[in-house]
Amino acid sequence: MPEINETVYAAFDEMREFMRLTFIATGVPPDEAATCADVLIESDKRGIDSHGVGRLKPIYLDRIKEGIQFVKTDFEIIRETPATAVIDGHDGMGHVIGVRSMQMAIDKAKNCGLGMVAVRNSTHYGIAGYYALMAAKEDMICFTGTNARPSIAPTFGVENMLGTNPLTIGFPTDEEFPFVIDCATSITQRGKIEHYARINKAMPSGWVIDEKGEAVTDPNIALKGLVAGTCALTPLGGIGEELAGYKGYGYAAVVEVLSAALQGGSFLKTLTGMNSDGSHRPYHFGHFFMAIKIEAFTDPETFKKTAGDILRGLRASKKAAGQDRIYTAGEKEYIAYLERKEKGIPLNPAVRKSLEAARDEWKVNFTFPWEKS
Repeated sequence: MPEINETVYAAFDEMREFMRLTFIATGVPPDEAATCADVLIESDKRGIDSHGVGRLKPIYLDRIKEGIQFVKTDFEIIRETPATAVIDGHDGMGHVIGVRSMQMAIDKAKNCGLGMVAVRNSTHYGIAGYYALMAAKEDMICFTGTNARPSIAPTFGVENMLGTNPLTIGFPTDEEFPFVIDCATSITQRGKIEHYARINKAMPSGWVIDEKGEAVTDPNIALKGLVAGTCALTPLGGIGEELAGYKGYGYAAVVEVLSAALQGGSFLKTLTGMNSDGSHRPYHFGHFFMAIKIEAFTDPETFKKTAGDILRGLRASKKAAGQDRIYTAGEKEYIAYLERKEKGIPLNPAVRKSLEAARDEWKVNFTFPWEKS
């Protein structure tokens, strides 16, 4: 058995199988449980610890238990054309809704050159980069985004109004990994703050502000304040206009509109997941997925070569003093994947405890690798 404060490593397949079995135990159909596990494990594979197995219990299982996320996904097509569709997810499993919607956009792009699907009444759909990877594998460009619980304060404001609202873009290259830029429109995201809370570490100053506009560095205070409305994340660029925080604020607003206005969905304070009496309700998140068929514009191999040349040119440019490497989007995640496929996913004591609690609560017949020695 590992020491109490020791980080242990688990293989991709083991953690994926545990999540699949646990989702099945909650009532998620087996094929859809596999989809949910696939999306979550992809986050851990890519080194994005804020959105992987560590979120299994506190985000998905606890919401299922509370009845604000449904294990049976009713994927309803509300409106459709050859190139577009509007989907109502009826608060089912966001990963399932996301994968089906992205695949629908890809299929439409194969026929029309472009395809776009807008979704309402969904739940948290995992890392947006998963859907960009789906498109890149089909020689397509992807744009996707989602709104989320109010977290970001507008520039010159202190009230959390917008979600972390990632605007995610991906496309294939001639390298071993695609270009995928998957990040929140805030300086950080709630999942990263949760990670800091799990490891009991102070956050950098400037990530979160309180009602006076002053920095909050205690992640536990920040998480409570984000729920209570007494704290807010700062947009990309930071506080005020000096470092162009208005740009992150503007992009967050774009994602909010595209995640709500096209599909008749919920937005801003209606996404709190709270009733006026403090009880919880479904979040009703919205997403959008756009696929662009590269072949409709140019030869895919020519596109990938040009994209690769651009990225290699950026990485080969003059480096700042003391720096030995420049990265392009998707590269660090690929490096993390190469390391983790050999070593496994790092699991700290807090995550292990959460996984063990999930297993015991849902009576899943599974022995974790750290329990075998």
